[in-house]
Amino acid sequence: MNPAERIARLRAEIRHHEERYYVLADPEIADAEFDQLMHELERLEIDHPDLVTPDSPTQRVAGRPVEGFETVQHAAPMLSLDNAYNEEELRAFDERVRNGLAVDDIVYIAELKIDGLSIALTYEDGRLVRGATRGDGFQGEDVTANVRVIRAIPLVLAGAPSGRLEIRGEIFLSRVAFERVNREREEREEPVFANPRNAAAGTMRMLDAAEVARRRLRAFVYEVLLVSTRPDAVPASHGDALAALASWGLPVEPNAKRCVGIEELLGHCRDWAERRRTLDFDTDGLVIKVDDRGLRDRLGSTAKFPRWATAFKFPAEQATTLLKEIRVNVGRTGAATPYAVLEPVRLGGTTISMATLHNEQDIQRKDVRPGDWVLIEKGGDVIPKVVKPIVDRRPAGEFPKWTMPTVCPFCESALQKPEEEVVWRCENISCPARVRRSLEHFASRRAMNIEGLGESLADQLVTTGLVKDYADLYALRIETVAALTATTLREGKELVRKFGEKSATKLTEQIDRSRKADLSRLLYAVGIRHVGEGGAQALARGFGSMRALLDAPVEALETVPDVGPVVARAVRSFLDEPRNRELIEKLQRAGVNMTSAVVDVAGADRSLAGKTFVLTGTLASMSRDEAAEAIKGRGGKVAGSVSAKTSYLVVGTDAGSKLEKARSLSVPILTEDEFKALIMKDVGI
Repeated sequence: MNPAERIARLRAEIRHHEERYYVLADPEIADAEFDQLMHELERLEIDHPDLVTPDSPTQRVAGRPVEGFETVQHAAPMLSLDNAYNEEELRAFDERVRNGLAVDDIVYIAELKIDGLSIALTYEDGRLVRGATRGDGFQGEDVTANVRVIRAIPLVLAGAPSGRLEIRGEIFLSRVAFERVNREREEREEPVFANPRNAAAGTMRMLDAAEVARRRLRAFVYEVLLVSTRPDAVPASHGDALAALASWGLPVEPNAKRCVGIEELLGHCRDWAERRRTLDFDTDGLVIKVDDRGLRDRLGSTAKFPRWATAFKFPAEQATTLLKEIRVNVGRTGAATPYAVLEPVRLGGTTISMATLHNEQDIQRKDVRPGDWVLIEKGGDVIPKVVKPIVDRRPAGEFPKWTMPTVCPFCESALQKPEEEVVWRCENISCPARVRRSLEHFASRRAMNIEGLGESLADQLVTTGLVKDYADLYALRIETVAALTATTLREGKELVRKFGEKSATKLTEQIDRSRKADLSRLLYAVGIRHVGEGGAQALARGFGSMRALLDAPVEALETVPDVGPVVARAVRSFLDEPRNRELIEKLQRAGVNMTSAVVDVAGADRSLAGKTFVLTGTLASMSRDEAAEAIKGRGGKVAGSVSAKTSYLVVGTDAGSKLEKARSLSVPILTEDEFKALIMKDVGI
């Protein structure tokens, strides 16, 4: 099979599996197998750039962030919907429709109302050419680059009519994805999204499509408009139009139902008021539409709403209960967050015993006090929150306001709150609460890179007292780890087994290997506030050793490129905490490396500035991430594919197709020893 045929077959196979996974929620292969298909296609397209097309699955993610969004015109206005908040209002809508058409019963299509961001997708001859937000209904923002990374949305339609089509839909986040996004934002100390709709809208307005892809947005489409095609290309009924959209490979929410008359419609609405809790995404109601498109045209629209559709909103789910206590939780970065401990109450199909209170200022603004009866609701039907206290039920007499504790409830270190911030923090990195949340980060691939140290094991290590801080990891013995338990899921059942000597040996070997990690990895791993990968690398380059950092004043920290006043103050605050200094000394005694091989001081090696490197194969003496850090530290750049602009290809064992490509382009090739000689000649290694 020639490359063009194999590429065409791979694209068709990948799109098939994308549809099975993202549209039909019924995957046929494992994620690893899907990744293998993608990697094979990527390699073939690198080797044959003339065969790359805009609709290839490899071309979803844009190469760089855009600078802004242009405003574009919709093919037809994207009108809002009128709302019906109860059965009486829905009956009134039905009466208006029947009176307007002079008929006894109407056939409706009832679709779940997705809590997301409206989108308009334009296809020309079956190929996606534009994605735009609703905007003001007449024009919206061109977010095509972001739409392309949503794998539920096909870049090419299967069997769609020729010409130009505009397809309307909704972009949204699943409940699991929403919780993950908010959890990540909390860890970065960014404001959390109030609900999935806000999260989806915020995501689609990001300028970096690669970051949008990481949010794992989903989509459902619900309408198709003719722009320039045959008059009979779209079916005359809405139900048939939904079926056509699905047949073209577009994601259509599968629970739409055809209802004849108002009584059947009301029964369907009552049914979904309860069933909605079984979904993995948020819905706040049903969209009711007249099925017959000809009848829709007769009814027409007002200036704001179509007369042939309405949104039936489910009642808000709220409950009252007793707020027994306000406690404080401490996260990985030390942020101390208050939360409510409630008398258990049923809400939205689950029993609620805790709810968020956001921060100290939110509690003061609402005047929520322990012992209050409070109104709670599920924010976006996901996160329970305290709406307000029921003041009329507050006991008479002395009923003190709640005040934020000044001492960490887990380690008794003093909590700190800078004047310009609203969040209190525990600066003790050995705080048990912080350790529990941060061990996974410490072990992550871009930090100390300890494979096998996941959530379950981290929790056991802290709970059993084996690990009280990061340094304790380096004292773990094989037999101790082997006695711990591991949980696996098999045929729907959880099986608990001993961790085992083989797994324990592998883990301790990984831990031992991490002692040699560069200082930049350690600085990122220990979780200094505001210090990400880039900041950690800059600090390691600027000072070269932990000792130099420990003695550096804020003014010296600010002189490092990419380290501003905020980061400098955070680093100084972290290093000034006595328990953190004790931890650093303990890590050093455990043999953890405290220096950087890449130092960016006066006269430092910048010999790779302006040069672009590509890495391929497995390096014996370092990971590819470490090699990339060494290149960047000397001013060089690292690219993912070989081109005529590549300065060097660094080759390890089991080199792939990049080696052949470099030879064909006469790109200089370095062995691992030659590469080490190049990057280490000026640092005494």
